[in-house]
Amino acid sequence: MAVEASFSLKRCNALRLSATAQWFARAESLESLQALLPWARERNLPVSPLGEGSNVVLQPRVEGLVLQMALKGTLLQRDDGEQVRLRVAAGENWHDLVAWCCEQGIYGLENLALIPGSVGAAPVQNIGAYGVEVAQRIVGVQAIDIQTDALVYLTAEDCQFSYRSSVFKQPKGQSLIITAVDFQLHRNMAVVASYPTLQAALHGAEPSHEDVFDAVVKVRSQRLPDPEKIPNVGSFFKNPLVPTDVAKRLGARFPDLPQYDTDSALIKLSAAWMIDDLGWRGKEVDGVAVSEAHSLVLVNRTATSSAAVLGLAEAIQQSVEERFGVELVLEPQVLGVSDDKLQ
Repeated sequence: MAVEASFSLKRCNALRLSATAQWFARAESLESLQALLPWARERNLPVSPLGEGSNVVLQPRVEGLVLQMALKGTLLQRDDGEQVRLRVAAGENWHDLVAWCCEQGIYGLENLALIPGSVGAAPVQNIGAYGVEVAQRIVGVQAIDIQTDALVYLTAEDCQFSYRSSVFKQPKGQSLIITAVDFQLHRNMAVVASYPTLQAALHGAEPSHEDVFDAVVKVRSQRLPDPEKIPNVGSFFKNPLVPTDVAKRLGARFPDLPQYDTDSALIKLSAAWMIDDLGWRGKEVDGVAVSEAHSLVLVNRTATSSAAVLGLAEAIQQSVEERFGVELVLEPQVLGVSDDKLQ
């Protein structure tokens, strides 16, 4: 059990921001995780799990123990020739899992290809793209309780999935660290290709699951900058959900603003369209810019601190609020203590 003090997290976050963990350790097995938690508890340290840092904005200092989740392994629990159940460790790379499933003729995740991050992060955010949310494919989540070291199992219902959210983002789920995710996938299922962007990429053909995978990879590669080359955490803002009456009023004022029905009584609005309408695309402030390729993405060009990233995000939020009366909520988690609080 190797625990390091004052550990630089610059290489542990996709925005490549300078940040220091008070304490840092890699959890490469369930046993190492179960040893690290009592170590932190004995010292009264908060514990912050970290995957690949693809959906987090790190502040200059992160107090307590930062645990990089590196648990690996994929277990085939059941395969009856139709339905396939997999248990996948939290530290596995998400896109690698999706690609492997396609290669094995196991389907259901292909619309979620090329989303950066780890498997353990997927349920937290309830990642979604091109007409599919990961919640539709999850049957349960194994987690460990920081406070008791006990392994717990949450069914999909227990996870309380909603648009880009889950119980793991709520106070009652804050003490849980995901260790593995159980997926219900299929050998034979209908292809999901109704999303307009995906339909356009497929040119109206009758696609296979592999065709969908290839099209999603192509579209995402064209529209979203590669975090390995241009530091970013993908979509920085959630598409806002508003009541029907609000959507109607906005539709009357802004007839080109895209609106989408949801499973609830709320209407989803296009955050990207609103940001574009305000002229933010391509603008740079203090070394952080709104991507030319996609206005939901903030890219870090030269900034070293979270202050620049969050400053630009706040300016965009304020302008959207003023023009549309709609609140934009950040997708990534903000973790740590700001420069102001360190002084």
